[in-house]
Amino acid sequence: MKLRDVINILDAEVLAGEDNLDMEIKTACGADLMSDVLAFVKTGSLLLTGLTNPQVIQTANILDIPAIVLVRNKKPSADTIALANQLKIPLLTTKYVLFESAGRLYAKGMLAQPIVENTRKRN
Repeated sequence: MKLRDVINILDAEVLAGEDNLDMEIKTACGADLMSDVLAFVKTGSLLLTGLTNPQVIQTANILDIPAIVLVRNKKPSADTIALANQLKIPLLTTKYVLFESAGRLYAKGMLAQPIVENTRKRN
C-alpha cells in the first residue's frame, strides 16, 4: 500500500516528508517504547506511536523505518518536525488511537510486522 493510502485510511495530516508520499509500505507495527522498536521492529515497517520526541525520528532513521504515524492527534515540536524533514522521514498524525489506527490499516490489507527475534546478548 502507498503512504498516500495510509493517509486516506487514517484521515491523517502530513507534518513532514510531503515529497515521499508515493512510497510503498507493506508492514506496520505499533510501539511507544523505543527500546522495543530497536529490539524487535523490522526495517521497512511503518511505525505507529504516541511518542513525539526527536528520539522517535532518530530511531526510525537507525532502523530504516520509512514513515511514522503519531496517534491520538499528537503534535510534535518544531524540532522534531525539522529533524523528520532533514532525514526525509514522512511524519503523519491521526486522531485515532493506536488500536484503531492499526485495525483500520489491517482491515485494508496492511500486514502486521512479523516479530523479529532479538539476537542481542543480554547480561
